[in-house]
Amino acid sequence: MSSSAHETPRVMLLMSPKTYRAGAFMAAAETLGIEVISVVDMPEALRSYWHQDLAVSFANIEQAFPDVVRLARDKDVDALLSVDDAATELAALGARELGFAHNSPQAAVAARDKLVMRDMLSSANVKCPWYAVFPADADPFQIAEDVPFPCVIKPLRLSGSRGVIRADNPDELAAAFARTVSIAEDDAGEGGAVEVLIEEYIPGVEVALEGLITDGELHVLALFDKPDPLVGPFFEETIYVTPSRLSPDEQALIRSETVAAAAALGLRHGPIHAELRINEAGAWLVEIAGRSIGGLCSTILSFGAGMSLEEIILRHAVGMTIPSMDRVGGAVGVMMIPIPRKGVLRAVDDIDAASAVPGVTGIEITAPLNYPIEPLPEGASYLGFIFAKGDSPETVEATLREAHERLRIQIDAIVSMSLPAARS
Repeated sequence: MSSSAHETPRVMLLMSPKTYRAGAFMAAAETLGIEVISVVDMPEALRSYWHQDLAVSFANIEQAFPDVVRLARDKDVDALLSVDDAATELAALGARELGFAHNSPQAAVAARDKLVMRDMLSSANVKCPWYAVFPADADPFQIAEDVPFPCVIKPLRLSGSRGVIRADNPDELAAAFARTVSIAEDDAGEGGAVEVLIEEYIPGVEVALEGLITDGELHVLALFDKPDPLVGPFFEETIYVTPSRLSPDEQALIRSETVAAAAALGLRHGPIHAELRINEAGAWLVEIAGRSIGGLCSTILSFGAGMSLEEIILRHAVGMTIPSMDRVGGAVGVMMIPIPRKGVLRAVDDIDAASAVPGVTGIEITAPLNYPIEPLPEGASYLGFIFAKGDSPETVEATLREAHERLRIQIDAIVSMSLPAARS
């Protein structure tokens, strides 16, 4: 903890306005008696118009960095945390300037940029698939002459599997390349240069590891199985269940590879969320982020005498004692409800029937009604979340599937209105 004179710990949280995670962090802070200073992502023009002092543009780090440091000093905070991917580099720069425990800014960049990540992992001899980067105007059929199939095409910076597409042959590569470029260009905006990563497809079972790092030492908080096979062509995640059903040897291998990957990137402090695949050749890192699990997924986790994941992260950040990091509560799981098709969400019915499935602990529909929705790879969100607990991972998985089947989702097609051509 810092040496500030105030008795109540203070944490500055950098977050996007639409983040799912804000509520959990605010609730955890209230439980712990920690004061939160929230700094939200806002374009500079809006910030000036609304006279928002507690807002910066995460996209403009050079301008945001001195503002964040000034605010942190003015508020005499004890820690600086990024709630979302978008501000991890800004948080690292700020924490370094303020003398807080932190990951290096380079590590924060590597944990967001897929090419930087692969380059650093490869340089450290951490297992990597074949990969290469290509400009948006490259000829995909020429690329296909050197690419091993099956392969996966990825934008460099988008998260949540957005824009990630598998291709098994040159024709599929050409179609996927164009689609991924279009998604990346939409995100980059006008004038943004776009490059695309292509890497060899990694077969195997996929897991997610939730961890906390202190001075380079990893404590695994939870290991989630992903029972739905993620084989493509798109990679929409659905069910997470813990504890993992993998063998102790396989889990040890996953932990070891995560430790190696975090060290290679320079992630030495704070929460991490890693995605890995395991097959006969070992464990392979897909991605690792320097923040906690996304969405509302953390609500199923409980530690020690009932601490939430966010309580552990905040305690760790300000130097408060963490009584226990042992997960409690038996088998638990969450389903990120997939968006079945593009359209306008009109209704999600039979929630009561789905909630009545034994073992369901909650259902949250987060997509707003009467607004357009879109599945991956273009989409960037889910319909909502189903939470469950049970005697075993198998029971939890079955509960989530049954509850999902009971939901009735009404999506209307988007009708495009075209004006008649003018008469000459």
